[in-house]
Amino acid sequence: MNKWIFFKKATRFGTIPVMLIPVVLGTVGAYVWGGEFHPFLFVITIIGAISAHLFSNMVNDLWDFRNGTDMEAKNTPGMISTNSGFLSGGLLSEAVFAVLTWSLLAVAVFCGAVLSIYSGWEILWFVAVGALIAYFYVAPPLRFGYRGKGYSEFAIFVAFGIMPVLGSYFVQTGEFSLKPVLLSVPVGLLTTLLLFNHHFLHWKADEQAGKRTLVVVWGERKSLIFSCVLLYTSYASLIVCVGFGVLPVYALLALLTAVAPVHVYRGLQPQNASPAYLPLMGASQQASVRCGTIMAVALLIQGFM
Repeated sequence: MNKWIFFKKATRFGTIPVMLIPVVLGTVGAYVWGGEFHPFLFVITIIGAISAHLFSNMVNDLWDFRNGTDMEAKNTPGMISTNSGFLSGGLLSEAVFAVLTWSLLAVAVFCGAVLSIYSGWEILWFVAVGALIAYFYVAPPLRFGYRGKGYSEFAIFVAFGIMPVLGSYFVQTGEFSLKPVLLSVPVGLLTTLLLFNHHFLHWKADEQAGKRTLVVVWGERKSLIFSCVLLYTSYASLIVCVGFGVLPVYALLALLTAVAPVHVYRGLQPQNASPAYLPLMGASQQASVRCGTIMAVALLIQGFM
C-alpha cells in the first residue's frame, strides 16, 4: 500500500465532502452578501477544515478501539464496521495511529492561528470548540456519543453545520451574521442525518459494547421514524431559507436530492439486517453533498446576477 492510499484509508478521507460543502457555503455567502472573497484565507480555511475533520475521524477510531466498540462490531455476526480497520485489524500500532491523529489536529490549530491574524482572534473559538467536540465525542470522561440523549446529534449539527458555515463567513468578512447561521441549517441537519443513519449498521454491537446511541436507546423502529422526520426537517429548513431570502427561489431545485433517500426508506421494514442500511447510508451522503452543492451554486448565481 503506497503512502497516499494508506493515508486515505486511515483517515477515511472520502468523507471530507461533508465538511467542504459548509466551508464553501460560508465563503460564497460572504462573497454574495458582503462582496468579500480572499483566496488565500479560503485555501487556509479549507486546509484547516480538512485537517480538523480527519482528526475527528481518527480520534473517533482511536477511542472506539480503546473502548472496545470497534472490536465488538468486528466480532458480532451481521454487523458492519464503519471504522478504518487499521486498529481493530492490527494493521497499525496504536502509538503510530495516535501520532498521525494528533498531527492532523496540529495542522488545524496552525491554520486557525494564521486565520486569527488576518480575520480576528474570535476564529480561535471555532478551533477550540471543534477540537473539544471531536475529542470528547468518544473520549472519557464525557463520551457524549455514548450517552444516547441526543448530545452527539446536536454536536454533529454544530460541528458540521453552524461552525464551518459561520466560521468561513467570519474568516472572509471579519463579522458575524444571522444569514450564514440560517444557511447552515439544511446541510447541518443532513450531515446529522448521515451520522445518525450510520449507527444502524452496527447498533447491536454498540449495545453490547455499552455505546448507547439513540438507535440503541430507542430501538430500530422508533429510530427509523426519527430518521425520516430528520430528513423532512432538513428539507423544510431549505424552504425556510428561501422564504427568508437567504437563498434564491431556484435553490429549491435542491429538494430533488431528497428523492433517493425517500425511495430507500420506502423499501425498509421496521426491522432490517445491517446490510439493508448500506443504501440508506449512500443515499444520505449523496443528499447531503448534492443539496449543499446546489445551494452553493444557486447562491453564487444570485451573486453574479
